[in-house]
Amino acid sequence: MTVRVLVVEDEAIAAQAHAEYVGRVAGFEVAGIARSGVDALRLLAAGPVDLILLDMRLPDVHGLELLQRIRADGHLCDVIAVTSARDVEVVKRAVAQGVVHYVLKPFTFAGLRAKLEQYAAYRSRLSASGTEVVQGEVDQLFGLLRTTTADLPKGLSADTLQAVTSLLREGAALSASEVATSVGASRVTARRYLEHLADTGLADRQSRYGRGGRPEVEYHWRKR
Repeated sequence: MTVRVLVVEDEAIAAQAHAEYVGRVAGFEVAGIARSGVDALRLLAAGPVDLILLDMRLPDVHGLELLQRIRADGHLCDVIAVTSARDVEVVKRAVAQGVVHYVLKPFTFAGLRAKLEQYAAYRSRLSASGTEVVQGEVDQLFGLLRTTTADLPKGLSADTLQAVTSLLREGAALSASEVATSVGASRVTARRYLEHLADTGLADRQSRYGRGGRPEVEYHWRKR
């Protein structure tokens, strides 16, 4: 299922850049661009939105006040703050109001992509959890939103993990050799990243039988 994203940003150039970034991440699409709080509420009323990229400094309302109105109107979409607001009080209030990520401007495409892919992993696991969860599953769900480079196994880099994740999320089942060729790594290295994704429940393994009947393990992104 595609994640529909509403970009709420008053600066035209920044809004377009954020929308382009979203469009470059597999599994995400732009539902609309709002340049003010009024625009955001109008677009939310017009169609389904799963995720909002929310600037805090809008011309007609503060982002956190807009978020309160959004909740009051019954919209339960998730929110990633994308802002230059560095005030500790704003960060505190954002967390209290359920903002799932807080991204400071300026940022790179890779930085935003990492947050979006963490969010996608969270949604994927949540959809597969059924109607009830146990404590371990809850911990894992929250952990998916909070993963940092420090959380990775020794020897794995966040950038390479993002590259492998993006490749799998395109939909095809791939072997370690195929992933290695695409990301420019050795087969052994690619397999470490693929095994990490499988061990954390984000990818599934299955056997592929090729010429000579020798099985090869292939990996695919876990369906939501």
